[in-house]
Amino acid sequence: MTLPRSDSAAPAPVGRPGAPTAAVPPVASDQVFQVETHGIDPIPDAERHGSAKDVFWLWFGSNLTFTFVLNGTLAVMFGLSFWVATAVVVLTGLSFFVISALGLGGVRTGTATLVISRATFGVLGNFPAGVLNWIVGIGYTILNTVVGSIALQQLFGKLGMAQNDFGKIVALAITLTLTFAVAMWGHATVQAAERWMAYILGAGFGLLIVFVVPGVETASTPDQGNSFHAISLAVLVMIAGPISYMPMPSDYTRYLPKDTSLRSITLWGAAGGMLSSVALGILGVAAATQADMTDAVAGVADLVPGWFEGLFLLLVVGGSITNSILTLYSSSLNLQVLGIPWSRSKGILVSTACILAGSLWALFNGDFNENLTSFLSVLVVVFAPWGGVFVADTLMRRCRYDADALHDLRGGAYWYTRGFHPAGMIALVAGIVFASLSAESALWTGPLVEPFDGDFTVLGAVVSGLLYWLLARREPQFTRHPNTLSGV
Repeated sequence: MTLPRSDSAAPAPVGRPGAPTAAVPPVASDQVFQVETHGIDPIPDAERHGSAKDVFWLWFGSNLTFTFVLNGTLAVMFGLSFWVATAVVVLTGLSFFVISALGLGGVRTGTATLVISRATFGVLGNFPAGVLNWIVGIGYTILNTVVGSIALQQLFGKLGMAQNDFGKIVALAITLTLTFAVAMWGHATVQAAERWMAYILGAGFGLLIVFVVPGVETASTPDQGNSFHAISLAVLVMIAGPISYMPMPSDYTRYLPKDTSLRSITLWGAAGGMLSSVALGILGVAAATQADMTDAVAGVADLVPGWFEGLFLLLVVGGSITNSILTLYSSSLNLQVLGIPWSRSKGILVSTACILAGSLWALFNGDFNENLTSFLSVLVVVFAPWGGVFVADTLMRRCRYDADALHDLRGGAYWYTRGFHPAGMIALVAGIVFASLSAESALWTGPLVEPFDGDFTVLGAVVSGLLYWLLARREPQFTRHPNTLSGV
């Protein structure tokens, strides 16, 4: 059995034989402001800590990002009225129940989501899916980094500094450096940063809601037809955020004690993710009924008192950083999952370099709203089918895995056929094909969009999940008694 390398070869502390768990001293591998020593290697029971309430602050803080405000404004720009757009925001927010529940795999196995998905696609079959997830995850981090950089540059302008290309570069450097520092320290610092930023950003966005929402125009205008086509596009952009988290819930639950329950993880995580994402989505919808949202940051800034404009821009910067921290941290684990013999720290450096290059391109090229909607379309084309297969596999196994076999890179229970799980690969490809044929974006329009008058990319998850169930339901690992697997 081969375990991927962690950041340190230091052995875990060992308590006295027969000593109670409480006697184990604090473990340096997961301390705030100390570089985390674990990568995707299983977290030992002695190093498990925390509670399901930690998951609330993680998802609440990370979703206090202006991206959800942008998505809300896009729903109105697509032609939806306030009430219809709000309904879409709330309904898509329910997807956080699924995201939160997927964290149970991390509790039971002590490892990352993309290690667990080896059971779904096979050890080698997990590789192409991992590459796609890493690329799209980097893209989502670029999106948030650019939003924060634009806001910080506008703040520079209010402070009397020139808003030129140099200002863009400085703003990008500050935003990305803060993201990198927290992600480099690792899990404990990420959890602490999300909690404390949640306090600050929650209060700030709460004030923003008080300033913007009371002025909402709820009456429909002639250009708001609430067509099915517009609703499908709004669903696409609103659900893209939650879907993008599918490959990472276990990254943040793998340190929790093994007796942490599915119910507690699901309820706390869903409450956190829904509270912030739905509130900010409705904020965006309300703002779009009152102002020109071609430049969403400037549009919202016009709706708040002059004294609050600078604070508002800081909220945008802070929100972009809290969200980017999660995606950047998970990207380093993803690289280890791909079998690249790098430490988690080196993975962070490589991912940050890619984000820097992509952010520079996005800041100096093209229309941001067009780039945003195009990227969200690609994101859902990849993540929705992947998530459909992974969720189906999780339900069929009842989240029970052979924890040792997940790290067996040659042979073992999840080697299947030459390293590939045929059912998982076929279902994934079929889902991506369907999603591509039904996607509408600036990059391409699938042939199914016009006859069905809508974007059905999200249904790629349903297609892939159902097909996986049909192909895999009679396989031995799904028909034998689940208690024969370890990690229960």
